[in-house]
Amino acid sequence: MSLPGSVSGPICPHLPTGYAPGRMPPEIAGDTGKENQMKLYDFKGAPNPRRVRMYMAEKGISMPTQEIDLMAREQHEDAFRAVNPWCTVPVLELDDGTHICEAMTIIRYLEAIQPEPPLLGTTPVEQATISMWEHKLEVDAMLAVGEVLRNSIDRFAGRALPGPVDHEQIPALAERGRKRIAYFMELLEERLGESEYVGGADFSVADITALVAVDFAVRVVEGLLDSHPNVQRWHESVSARPSAQA
Repeated sequence: MSLPGSVSGPICPHLPTGYAPGRMPPEIAGDTGKENQMKLYDFKGAPNPRRVRMYMAEKGISMPTQEIDLMAREQHEDAFRAVNPWCTVPVLELDDGTHICEAMTIIRYLEAIQPEPPLLGTTPVEQATISMWEHKLEVDAMLAVGEVLRNSIDRFAGRALPGPVDHEQIPALAERGRKRIAYFMELLEERLGESEYVGGADFSVADITALVAVDFAVRVVEGLLDSHPNVQRWHESVSARPSAQA
């Protein structure tokens, strides 16, 4: 099967020649009449592509997308392996054929070429705090929910980890994942009791990862928000942002 318009290129998060932080390339700027040549490989049902879509919506960035049907295992077909041999989405395809994988790597690239409005912080302290919380939530929240789902749902039998290599499910990891979800919710409840947003006073990419993680977690834990009033307040506020529907 071929992917229309796909371009094979190296997978590495480098900045192509002629791009520089602080200057938008023409395909984002949209003021040259040139057709947008970047493309996002996406899947609407997966949490990590949603992080990128939400970030792009906050920044006002638009580009063509190509849906990769993970449920049909399209990510394992030869055509997509030529784009990303790690067999995951999202993937950002640049106009020079470069493919950038992993949600936060794509976000950091886009932030470098379109820094306004800033979502990764502006001062060193802001940047460090946002990065710290974003990483903490990715590890303790996103991965914890993934542990539960991939080690307990029949359709993930033999596919307990994403990627090109098959792994058998380990039921004990599903139970551990539920305990990790409880921990991250307490962590988030405490943080949002002292800060309006996860990364500080302003909305940031840390809130994007947190929102996607919480929405991901409600799939496996009923009544997740009921005993966490600070998270519930924050969740209602952030979910009302137009980008949350991206």
